[in-house]
Amino acid sequence: MLKLTKKADYGLIALRHLSVTAKAGSRASASAKDIAETYGIPLPLLSKVLQKLARGGLLISEQGTNGGYRLSRAPQEINALEVIRTIDGPIILTQCFTDHPGCDQSALCTVREPLRKVHEGILNLLAGISLSDLASDTMQVPSGVVHSQPVLAHIQLTPR
Repeated sequence: MLKLTKKADYGLIALRHLSVTAKAGSRASASAKDIAETYGIPLPLLSKVLQKLARGGLLISEQGTNGGYRLSRAPQEINALEVIRTIDGPIILTQCFTDHPGCDQSALCTVREPLRKVHEGILNLLAGISLSDLASDTMQVPSGVVHSQPVLAHIQLTPR
């Protein structure tokens, strides 16, 4: 089953929060504690995710009384694929796309190319969704995408 990890979910939620905060003109940074409390996310796990995003260059960590985390770039310049890869590493739909010399089916495989196209489509879809899109109440699904549920519907976008 293709599924985002909890860490990736939490990272997207946190970055969306920072994007909305910056767009609303209020303080553009927030502490891990504030974000965790707002969305009911375990603080230790969120702290690790935010640190990873900071090490990956997507966030800036500010120390001090008014410190916290803020986006390193404008929300429209950071996409969902960057966030997920920074947290979880490469997205691999199937082992066929990696060096896998021991595959017994490689000579007869009829699904490698179709699955490669699906994989490429998923990566392109995620690359086409910016933090600005996630922060929008009217996020549009990129053209050509057929869906039965809203994109990223499992992410709780409304603070508690």
